[in-house]
Amino acid sequence: MRRPPQILPAGCVSVASSLGRGPGGSLRPARGPFRFLLCGMCACLMCLSAARAQNAQQPAGGVPPAAAASAAAPEDGKPAAAAKPPARPEWRDTGGYRFPAIGKTTADMQNAAHAMRLRDYCADARVEDGFVRERLARFSAITGREESCRTLLEY
Repeated sequence: MRRPPQILPAGCVSVASSLGRGPGGSLRPARGPFRFLLCGMCACLMCLSAARAQNAQQPAGGVPPAAAASAAAPEDGKPAAAAKPPARPEWRDTGGYRFPAIGKTTADMQNAAHAMRLRDYCADARVEDGFVRERLARFSAITGREESCRTLLEY
């Protein structure tokens, strides 16, 4: 009779019973190439997040790029000045910060993972078009911009 797979804490490996460790094996910290693989993946994700944050810095005026794009193309004949958000006070200026807030980094990493999954859907001809369009619409609601298979390349 087969047992269901055991859920392990992150960074641990199970020693199989065939190695003489008993029926359930024991938990040991990851060693050897596993440890370096885990550390390398974390370091790569942090570097990518920092590089993306530097590329997406706000312009000198303090208006985010999405707001600047919406101000450039007013909808329904509304004046562009009404679409501009209020300026941030001087004491809230974060222009000199090297890294973005933790919440923004987390959201960027989650969006990148979601975009990678959607790129697989876009590339797979077996996935129905309606399903892909629905998922892209949901992702657009999360990111706040119109997403397509082409725009997923930016993540």
